[in-house]
Amino acid sequence: MPDSQPPMSDAFKLFIKEAPDHAKAWIAAAQSLHGASDLDAKTEHLAYLAVLAAMRLSSGIAFHVHLAKHAGATRAEVISAILVGLPAAGIGVTIALPAALEAYDAPTPKPAG
Repeated sequence: MPDSQPPMSDAFKLFIKEAPDHAKAWIAAAQSLHGASDLDAKTEHLAYLAVLAAMRLSSGIAFHVHLAKHAGATRAEVISAILVGLPAAGIGVTIALPAALEAYDAPTPKPAG
């Protein structure tokens, strides 16, 4: 996990607040799936960005861009990950570009403590 906290969407913050048991179960499942992956962290986060873009789920983009950047992804790699779904998912993947680039270009938060 990165030293600084990635930006969490308002929807996910509300999920944690209003349904903490469901959120804990979801987070545990996501961490378990991450542990089962044979992909390195950078590739996994870039692949996840591609899926979010293809499904037009923009609320998690900033969070996962932060994780990809922390894992060593370049700005160009983030752009390529967002656009890799163009042939299969269509031009709609570009909806994710503004949030992705804003998150990538934002100053990295300093570690707490």
